[in-house]
Amino acid sequence: MNLKVKELWEEAREPFSLELEAGGEGFDNEILERAINRPGLALTGFFQYFAFRRLQVFGLAEFTYMKSLGGPERNRRLRQFCQRRVPAIVLARNRHAPDELRALADEFRIPVMRTPMITSLFINECTVLIEDLTAPRRRVQGTMLDMMGIGVMIRGAAGIGKSETALTLIERGYSLVSDDVTELRRLASGRLVGSASELTRYHMEIRGLGIIHVPSLYGVSSIRGECPLDLVIDLVKPGSEKAGRGEENGPDEIELLEARVPRVELPVMPGRDMANIVEATALNQKLKFMGHDAAKELDEKLVTALQRRSVR
Repeated sequence: MNLKVKELWEEAREPFSLELEAGGEGFDNEILERAINRPGLALTGFFQYFAFRRLQVFGLAEFTYMKSLGGPERNRRLRQFCQRRVPAIVLARNRHAPDELRALADEFRIPVMRTPMITSLFINECTVLIEDLTAPRRRVQGTMLDMMGIGVMIRGAAGIGKSETALTLIERGYSLVSDDVTELRRLASGRLVGSASELTRYHMEIRGLGIIHVPSLYGVSSIRGECPLDLVIDLVKPGSEKAGRGEENGPDEIELLEARVPRVELPVMPGRDMANIVEATALNQKLKFMGHDAAKELDEKLVTALQRRSVR
């Protein structure tokens, strides 16, 4: 994990209505752990298990405790706290930093920010934001679609028909996530989420036609900002090295960002409606997620039929 306070400030400033109170020279400090800490025990002087690598949040309890201390004692406790070199402090409920904290924040270069949000809500939403900012990312070649809740990435060599297949599926009511290049990130749960880059979002390139803006042609329902990745479909030429290991033998898997995703290879041949086959493959994968596996069902029927014949 490598997240600077400046990066968090830039992403959280507007949605969380953050304002800088002090310590503006410490924006290069690094937040080394994803979780957020409320330093109640640390303010009492107990530092044995102090999570100093995390973003620190002062809520009503911390403010009430500091207010109960006399000026010299409050300054001593806050100095002990700041000497641990915490990355940054956020004050919830729009509370202003005490004068002692402002001075210490400037001295130790610790950014102090305030938000009007209540403490628990800020912690929940900021934790999600930090998870997103620190999630492992990778850019891969492939066109991604949301097909009835199934995130499908279509890959293949240049000119094999990825975008054309995706365009046909969009005409049938499915949604485009990205064309040709997909940005993947891995969530804390281990699931992959795909999206388009900012520059190419909502656009597609069709050979012979050029660049098209998908929502202008097919409406806003034809696009989606991001989608979990559930299936990778590789379009391959007949007789190629990979061809022949398709759905008839069951899908294999591919590893992306240390997560495994089901993968199916579909040979592309003249006259073959690839959009239909991709659609059937995606819907078949959805059935598997629901516990219905057609191949296993057929195997069980065949085994049962053979057993009956052997008994006779």
